[in-house]
Parts: sequence; structure tokens; C-alpha cells
Amino acid sequence: QVQLVESGGGLVQAGGSPRLSCAASGRTLSTYIMGWFRQAPGKEREFVSCIDRSGSSTFYADSVKGRFTISRDNSANTVYLQMNSLKPEDTAVYYCAAEKDGVYTRGAGSYDYWGQGTQVTVAS
Repeated sequence: QVQLVESGGGLVQAGGSPRLSCAASGRTLSTYIMGWFRQAPGKEREFVSCIDRSGSSTFYADSVKGRFTISRDNSANTVYLQMNSLKPEDTAVYYCAAEKDGVYTRGAGSYDYWGQGTQVTVAS
């Protein structure tokens, strides 16, 4: 089992570029597909991005494509989400998640482990 802890959220001005981190413990991160999801108040959790085990393949939601970049450092057991050109509609709690069976997917139900989330608030 892996434990995930997100960090890097906070209050950001529109157009800002924070980087979220997701640190894993308990097991080697390289065995998991990793994803980022977000949930805004009153809305369902939505997919943001995912990355394969090696970091060679990434996938993004249309809403963040070209603005966000997912990456991973397996030696540091950490996954990152670089967010650029933030908009007020990006305000949400951001979660990282791990998928243990190698299924490269945007479906939240396929992910096995979740962090507690980090709040990102974008001020206009």
C-alpha cells in the first residue's frame, strides 16, 4: 500500500504558476500509474492529468491542456503538477492518486490510493 501527500496549494493570483507535489511513502512510486484530479465546490471530482510508470506518456483534460504539465521523479518518489496561466475556474481541491494495475486511465474509479488533497484558490 502507498500513502500519498499533496503539497504546494494555496492562494494564487490569476495567471500564476504554482507547482503541486505528491510525495509517496510505503511503496516505490514507479510501480504505479499516477493521476491528478480536482474537485471544485458543488461539483464532481474531475480528471486533470495522468502519467505512466516511466513518465514517458502523459494525458491531459482538455481544460488544462497546454497550461498544466505532469511529471514524476521516481527516484524521489514524487509526482508533480506544474500549473501555468491559472484561471479562477481552476479553483479546486487537487488530489493525486495511484493506480496499481498499470491501467492508464482518466477514470477516478480505477485509482486505488488517494491523497488528502491540497486546496488551490485562484483570485481574479
